[in-house]
Amino acid sequence: MKVVIQRVSRASVRVENRLAGEIGPGMLVLLGVLKGDTGSECDELALKVAQFRCFQDAAGKMNLSALELKREVLVVSQFTLAADGTSGRRPSFDRAAPPEEAEPLYQRFVWQLRAAGLKVATGEFGAMMQVELVNDGPVTFVLEVSAGSAGG
Repeated sequence: MKVVIQRVSRASVRVENRLAGEIGPGMLVLLGVLKGDTGSECDELALKVAQFRCFQDAAGKMNLSALELKREVLVVSQFTLAADGTSGRRPSFDRAAPPEEAEPLYQRFVWQLRAAGLKVATGEFGAMMQVELVNDGPVTFVLEVSAGSAGG
């Protein structure tokens, strides 16, 4: 599994001009599910995201998490995170999990964030979406948990 975390002042996602989800200050999380990902990797990455220290403390250091600050999270599925662009000019999506495997893990990831105590808004799995955000910083991180690495 792979995520891109962007610290935001605000973010929203629309599907066919309908507002699907929006948040104030918090994190926009783009989630890509890879072939071979399991519930263990999903749980590990969700916990890591919830506890990831990308917010500044009083001294200006990135020492606080969304969980500690009770910040909101917007989770948007993005299969293109699985792209491999190392060969040729067209990306390959062979690493992406098929939708019937990816959607349950996407839902589990969202559920785990909520279970951790975060307020979570979402896009719509598999839909064409328009995402708007105001990146705060800008601050952006890429995190990945490889299949078989959970618990290690």
